[in-house]
Amino acid sequence: MSSENLSSNNTAPTATTLIHRPRRLRRTATLRRMVQETTLTVDDLIYPMFVMEGEEQKMEITSMPGCYRYTLDLLLQEIAEVSRLGVGAVALFPVIPEIKKDDTGSESYNSEGLVQQAVKAIKQAVPNILVITDVALDPFTTHGHDGIVDENGVILNDATVEVLVKMAVSQAAAGADMVAPSDMMDGRVGAIRKALDAEGYIDVRILAYSAKYASAYYGPFRDALDSAPKFGDKKTYQMDAANATEAIKEVALDIAEGADIVMVKPALAYLDIICQVKKKTLLPVAAYNVSGEYAMIKAAAQMGWIDEKKVMLETLISMKRAGADLILTYFAKEVALILANS
Repeated sequence: MSSENLSSNNTAPTATTLIHRPRRLRRTATLRRMVQETTLTVDDLIYPMFVMEGEEQKMEITSMPGCYRYTLDLLLQEIAEVSRLGVGAVALFPVIPEIKKDDTGSESYNSEGLVQQAVKAIKQAVPNILVITDVALDPFTTHGHDGIVDENGVILNDATVEVLVKMAVSQAAAGADMVAPSDMMDGRVGAIRKALDAEGYIDVRILAYSAKYASAYYGPFRDALDSAPKFGDKKTYQMDAANATEAIKEVALDIAEGADIVMVKPALAYLDIICQVKKKTLLPVAAYNVSGEYAMIKAAAQMGWIDEKKVMLETLISMKRAGADLILTYFAKEVALILANS
């Protein structure tokens, strides 16, 4: 066979001879919806909310435009509204006055504390919404760390776990549907599960912050709670941003200890971790679209550099596509409004 014939036989197909044309399924909006692989719904969303003491106050968080600290009376109104929009769960974070903070975070398990009062009030006013409570000491400690600190500045793991257990049981007694240990102390999920069961709270679920990274994306959240550490950082207990295999180990340990849902935090810079975790577990996987991720979109939108609605939805879809079954996001109300009107 001549070289001329060989060349002719190897010629790539022309446009008129193509068999596969992926664009066929992109031609109309109806077709695109029919073949869409990932769908974001209101059922995917958990709304993180900030509660503070007082009455009839709503304070916008400067670094988180559109997010507020609410006193309990106004918090209940906001929760009732998002519940009507179909949001099924809220995650509570308390703003604790300095006068109630101490070195051990003892206010965290006060049966009449801010979180406990808020849980009781929410369950009475909006009984159908799931209430998720944060289990960590940083909002309650004078030093802003998630654990008890010794005289050398070392975070004490086991002593901290003892306080976290009291905190979780106190929240369950108030009516929390789910407790969410976010502290990253070793063994805390197992200790909390054992204590909850012993106290009869066998149906209170544990949403474990299993792969929580020591991230710069948390800055605006710490503004919201005034909970930035007064010294050092959180790298001795939160994960190194460079590590992926370690995340799988942390997730496996939390599952073995009794977690009902595992979470990756932050989400946007850790989509690969969400994907890996989803492949390794049959449990639901949550992702936390954290304050810094939220603030970046808001800031860029305010400058007119991006289309906020489109970037917001694309960002959340990316988390769902990566494998997240649930997304904690400050955009929850905005997304619910969009979906309700679409």
